[in-house]
Amino acid sequence: MEKRRTIAEINAKLENGEGVIMTAEELCNRLRSGEDIRFEDVDVVTSATCGVMSGTYAILSFQVAEREAFERATTILLNGVPGFVGPCPNERLGVVDLLVYGTSHANERYGGGHLFRDLVAQKEIEVAVGTVEGRSIKTTTSLEEIPVARLCSTRNAFKNYYAFVNAHENAVSSIFGVDRFKGPFKELTFSGCGELNPLEKDPFRETIGIGTKILMNGAVGFVIGEGTRSSPEKPNLMGIADMHGMFPEFLGGFRTAAGPEVFYSWAVPIPIVNEHVLENAGKRDEEIRLGVLDIHNRLPVGEITYADVWHDFSVRFDRSACLECDECQVASSCPADAFDGEAKEVHEDFCCNCGTCVQVCKGGAFSCNLGVVHLSGREIPVTLRQSDRKKAVKLAEMLKSKILDGEFVLAEPVSRL
Repeated sequence: MEKRRTIAEINAKLENGEGVIMTAEELCNRLRSGEDIRFEDVDVVTSATCGVMSGTYAILSFQVAEREAFERATTILLNGVPGFVGPCPNERLGVVDLLVYGTSHANERYGGGHLFRDLVAQKEIEVAVGTVEGRSIKTTTSLEEIPVARLCSTRNAFKNYYAFVNAHENAVSSIFGVDRFKGPFKELTFSGCGELNPLEKDPFRETIGIGTKILMNGAVGFVIGEGTRSSPEKPNLMGIADMHGMFPEFLGGFRTAAGPEVFYSWAVPIPIVNEHVLENAGKRDEEIRLGVLDIHNRLPVGEITYADVWHDFSVRFDRSACLECDECQVASSCPADAFDGEAKEVHEDFCCNCGTCVQVCKGGAFSCNLGVVHLSGREIPVTLRQSDRKKAVKLAEMLKSKILDGEFVLAEPVSRL
């Protein structure tokens, strides 16, 4: 008979200081080394993912003028990024309710993801409101002055993502590339944190359901349902969390060849309620398939595993190798604006270890083993990672610490997905 325990029983063990928690990385590394991890050996596995997640938006509500200053708002810009006012008109209250998409943008270098990070970093934001009377109201605000500020997802944290190649001669712009995607089969890009991904740890959603407590960009949040385009083979999640508790290092903007995207993070506890959950939680990169699609038609051209693409989590900068170029290609190409070309410094909080700098630096001052994929007799270099395994590891460790310290108590789902 399969061994079982409830989330309430796990919480009781944790409260008594008897519960055992492993991050997904710890569990997989111990299994990889040949250790036998039994049901009795672990109570919770903390998982995480960090990367480009287009299906993200903000819900904001705040005061922009005195009462009766205008009847109702019709348009709004935040640092130039358009929002959608309503549905509540807030007639003559001087208040706006709005949605801002993570993929909306003010220009090719600044979008919703950049705006969300600036808010979480407590930066002052410029606000321009158009009213039904035809007036224009300009003001500033900050997260401290916005009482309702929540980030939500239409679809985040896919169980498994795809890798992409260009099987054709002509280069193409895509959200899956920072520059035009070269072909044929000259480069490969991918997303997903492999053995750390929450839905890889619980693919049948035995513990993840509506009401599951999570960390979203470091703040406590909740799963609110299945995401759009979710399927049994490729499930994903909807979630919500308050921006006031988030950490700027775990979200931000990410520029692609097709425009600005949003970088985002989830950490999810996987309570080991039965032996089947433990078996899935222990799946490693080499067991997790990663389909490779042609960027033109999104049809499959092959299959690899996450072990083929995850070798080295960190990008390193060697200041002594810098050629002091008149125009720094890294500074202009970095999709996260993580490199200061004048000071020659990497801003670690912004860096998402994508590897773009490794490709464009003429002096080879940036290094990281991005890997080479063998596919249908071809050797294809990995040129871009749209997920940050290093930060995912950090998030899983953060969640583990919060659970052990009693700051984060596991929540029983109110309904299965």
